[in-house]
Amino acid sequence: MTDDRSEDKKPAPNAATNPANELWGGRFAGGASDIMQRINASIYFDRRFYRQDIAGSRAHCNMLVAQGILDQDDGHAILKGLDQVEAEITAGTFEYDPAKEDIHMHVEARLAELIGEAAGRLHTARSRNDQVATDFRLWLRDEIDALDPALRDLQTAMLDRAEENADTVMPGFTHLQAAQPVTFGHHLMAYVEMLSRDRGRFADCRRRLNESPLGAAALAGTSFPIDRAATASALGFDRPTANSMDAVAARDFAMEYLSAAAILSVHLSRLAEEIVNWASAQFKFITLGDGFSTGSSIMPQKRNPDAAELVRAKAGRVIGDLNALLIVMKGLPMTYSKDMQEDKEPVFEVADTLTLTVPAMTGMLGDLTVNREIMAAAAGQGFTTATDLADWLVRELGLPFRRAHHVTGSLVKMAEARGVDLDALSLADMQGVEVGITEAVFAVLGVQNSVASRTSLGGTAPVIVRAAIAEARGKL
Repeated sequence: MTDDRSEDKKPAPNAATNPANELWGGRFAGGASDIMQRINASIYFDRRFYRQDIAGSRAHCNMLVAQGILDQDDGHAILKGLDQVEAEITAGTFEYDPAKEDIHMHVEARLAELIGEAAGRLHTARSRNDQVATDFRLWLRDEIDALDPALRDLQTAMLDRAEENADTVMPGFTHLQAAQPVTFGHHLMAYVEMLSRDRGRFADCRRRLNESPLGAAALAGTSFPIDRAATASALGFDRPTANSMDAVAARDFAMEYLSAAAILSVHLSRLAEEIVNWASAQFKFITLGDGFSTGSSIMPQKRNPDAAELVRAKAGRVIGDLNALLIVMKGLPMTYSKDMQEDKEPVFEVADTLTLTVPAMTGMLGDLTVNREIMAAAAGQGFTTATDLADWLVRELGLPFRRAHHVTGSLVKMAEARGVDLDALSLADMQGVEVGITEAVFAVLGVQNSVASRTSLGGTAPVIVRAAIAEARGKL
């Protein structure tokens, strides 16, 4: 969730005749064609890595000096030059050229302009393969660190509304059919639980990705006496990666991030779908405020839940990005292939998407108005206390549950035929189906009594919901 989103516009290709590439000009006499240059270059998007790339270069430089591989004067010049390069990029004065392909070569090329030949010594004992893997892990770590507070804010908004509505009765649905009365607070707490697992998945992803590939070089390591533990520590990694081939070949950390993001987006989409339904004229359970609604260009009465609909839709893009990276990686042999250049844009798009969808959902929850009376009226429709009746028959009359289920179903059929609710049937009506039923049964047929009775762990009773809210706040 960093702020380098405006950096992705593609610069125009270099119109001049392309010289031999400075990276491999000794092997190739001629330059790449314009179309090759455009398909090959990644600077259009990987410039987002500039902070991480420069941080990795600083750590690598300091390590080379400490190991006696690079002299102190060159090291000092490199560090000073890197500071200037970073300042230029941050200020927006840095010039990008697709002929230099990626952020690594842009930094190195500008460094050479600033300090001369010493810049080339910075690449000792490393490759762009381990550079990009290091940059990617650092960048994604920052994204996860920024996302977690946003998810915590969303949970807090859910908890606030749940606490306000711990005893607000509404219908609970299965198959989108009214099933049993629940409280709105209990309903929201289901999403709090989902988000807790989402945060756990991102935390797990962060823990696993926090290993440093730097020093793996192209794939086989290096003959220079480097200290990979030192660079890993300097960059905040827990440890260096254990295998040089895996270090440059692995992108499961990105796939894991996208997987966690896809699951999170599905959760957000499910809540968005409910908000769309609840805000409709047919439900009227909630009213969305002006801040997260739009109007119609032709129908002046309309209040459209566009923010919720867009959150719902963007889940499809996140899932698509996960699929894209899985497909890119699925057939690649060890170690690095240029295919892997296509690993970044799906991740960037998902990170950008989450910076919109998570705060949007937080805002919607804070903005909506709960129509408690309408929810309560709906809670009693559709014979939602039928299960309470069946439970009462088991508990008070000792009927086997299957017999109780049959008796209750017969009474529901009777009430449905008469166009009334269960509690509108007379005691005589009920005793005509099961002679042992007493007047006490009517106490369990009210929706408030129903929700109050659900005191099992994780149940919908207001006392249980409030306890769950307090516990959840303690874990935030």
